[in-house]
Amino acid sequence: MPGLEHGLIQSPINILTKSVEQVDSRTITVRYKDEVNAVANLGHTIQLHFAEGSTISAHGKTFQFKQMHFHTPSEHQLDGMTYPMEMHIVNAAEDKENGRIEYLVASILFKMGEENKFISDFREFIPEETHSIQNIQSGRVRLSDLLMVARKNKSEEGLYFYKGSLTTPPYTESVNWYIDKHIYEASPEQIHTIKKIEGHNARKVQKIHDRIIEGS
Repeated sequence: MPGLEHGLIQSPINILTKSVEQVDSRTITVRYKDEVNAVANLGHTIQLHFAEGSTISAHGKTFQFKQMHFHTPSEHQLDGMTYPMEMHIVNAAEDKENGRIEYLVASILFKMGEENKFISDFREFIPEETHSIQNIQSGRVRLSDLLMVARKNKSEEGLYFYKGSLTTPPYTESVNWYIDKHIYEASPEQIHTIKKIEGHNARKVQKIHDRIIEGS
């Protein structure tokens, strides 16, 4: 449309939980080796890399685990609330029919609280030099240490889902977003350490337009 820099399904967004359309759980199949093999200091973010071979299947496609990175503060909001940190787990699949890459990105929001073992395990490997990468021995950093947390009640279970875009250039509108309803914890020191390296790297929230936000 004239005057629009991008399309109408940009990310991130502010999720109004009262307006979420409840659906049955989506079918997601994860085949995950839990092999984080490197951590990179890209200057604008901290990024962890996966060894090849882990996949997640959804929407009739198989996505390859690629990397996960951090935003400080969070990019997505819940009912107008911004959290101090957000982590994106990026998965990609080649869309040969349209000649582009389709993404599945899982988003995890953090609040300040108890020290997080997962973050503690990789923090010591973050390179001090910008645009450098440090290899990690298999098994030293495990994503399962983050994800396998106990939910205290039913409201913490499930995901929000919507169609959106990458939050960095070129803002490609081919992302299946899954936002975990559970709010994870990291210590203030851990969050400050990551923010000190990457600074404020959150894109502002975008208009939802006519999109439906689903919850399961």
